Amino acid sequence: MTTTQSCNLVVHGAAGRMGQRIVACALAEPEQWNLVAAIDRTGHPRLGDDAGQVAGAGEVGVPLSTSWEVPADVVIDFSLPGALRDIAEACVQKGVPLVVATTGLEADDEAAIAEAATSVPVLISPSMSLAVNIAMDLVGRAGRLLRGVNSRADVEIIECHHHHKEDAPSGTALKFGRIVKDAMGLSKETHGREGRPGARPEDEVGYHAVRSGDNPGEHTILFGLDGECLSVNVRATNRDSYARGALAAAAFLVGKPAGMYSMDDVLGISSGN
Repeated sequence: MTTTQSCNLVVHGAAGRMGQRIVACALAEPEQWNLVAAIDRTGHPRLGDDAGQVAGAGEVGVPLSTSWEVPADVVIDFSLPGALRDIAEACVQKGVPLVVATTGLEADDEAAIAEAATSVPVLISPSMSLAVNIAMDLVGRAGRLLRGVNSRADVEIIECHHHHKEDAPSGTALKFGRIVKDAMGLSKETHGREGRPGARPEDEVGYHAVRSGDNPGEHTILFGLDGECLSVNVRATNRDSYARGALAAAAFLVGKPAGMYSMDDVLGISSGN
C-alpha cells in the first residue's frame, strides 16, 4: 500500500479469537487503518455490539454486523470453512481485495477463492505469521540442499496448538509437509505411529499433532540424519503475530491487479531460492 492515507478495512469473522485481535491491532494504528466494518455469521450473539468493545479495545462506533455497505479498500477473512464463499462473492461484486487467513478449507471454499482471484487480488496462506513463512523458506532450502548431496534425512513435523483448534494436523504443518515433499522428492505421509509399524520408510514425512492448553501455535520440522539432526522451530507467543501478519498482507494487496498471491510475495521470497 503506497498511499499515506489510512486504509478502509473490513474484518470478516470479527467476533472470533483472531478476528478480535485483527480489530484490536488495526485500531492501535489509526494512521494506517480505518475499520469500516466488522462482520460475522448470522445469529451470532454479539451482533449489534460495538466491534471495538467486542475486541476489548474500546468503543469505535462500528457495530458487529452480517454485511457491509460502506466503501472498503481490503477485506481480511479469519472465519470458518464454509463461510468463505459468501465473502469472496461480496469482494468480487464490490471489487475489493481479499486476504484469506481461514484454514481447514473445503473444496467449495477453494473453488470460490480461485474464482474470485480472476476478478480481484486474493492472498491466501495457511499461516499469516511472518516468522512461519520465513521458516517455510528455510525448510525448503534445507530440503533441496539435502537432496542435492543425496543424503537420507528422516523428516518429522510436530505441531502444537490450543485445545480449541478443530483441524489436525494444522494447515501450516501440512504446508510445511508439501514444501518438504517437493524439495526432497518424497511421496508418502504418515500421521502418528502406534503398535509395531516397522522400520521407518525413507520416502516419508511424518506428522504429529499436539492439542494442549492455550498454545497459539508451534511447529518443529526435524531433519534426522545419521549422526546429526537439523531442527527448524517457529513458535508464536501470542495471536498478535498472526494478526499483524494479516494486516501486512492486506497492506501489500491494496492496489495489486487481480490474481492469486501468497505471503512469499509480501516477504519478497523467490520460489527459486
